[in-house]
Amino acid sequence: MKNPDGYGKQTRECGDTVEIFLKVSGENITSVSFNISGCVNTYACAKAVVSLIEGKKISEAWKINPEKIATYIKTLPPEEIHCAELAVEALRIALMNYREIAISPWKKIYRA
Repeated sequence: MKNPDGYGKQTRECGDTVEIFLKVSGENITSVSFNISGCVNTYACAKAVVSLIEGKKISEAWKINPEKIATYIKTLPPEEIHCAELAVEALRIALMNYREIAISPWKKIYRA
């Protein structure tokens, strides 16, 4: 996604990485995309984040947690819950980044 309103990236010890990109209009998340480097479970969890928050309010996105991701996917093995945690951590970083940019819009210019 080009020029996102919020961006979050998180990497786990295993090397799996999730990046979340947000476009926001008012209080609504209008578009979400992601990049991953990792296993199929990490992909499924990042995709679940997109499905659960796109078109929703920012306040609803803050309520997403690993358990909601696992419930949404239904087939996530319990030993792979760390994949859901990774996706949620990237989402929260993106939401914090959006909040920071909303307060100080000039920071968006300097995002690496």
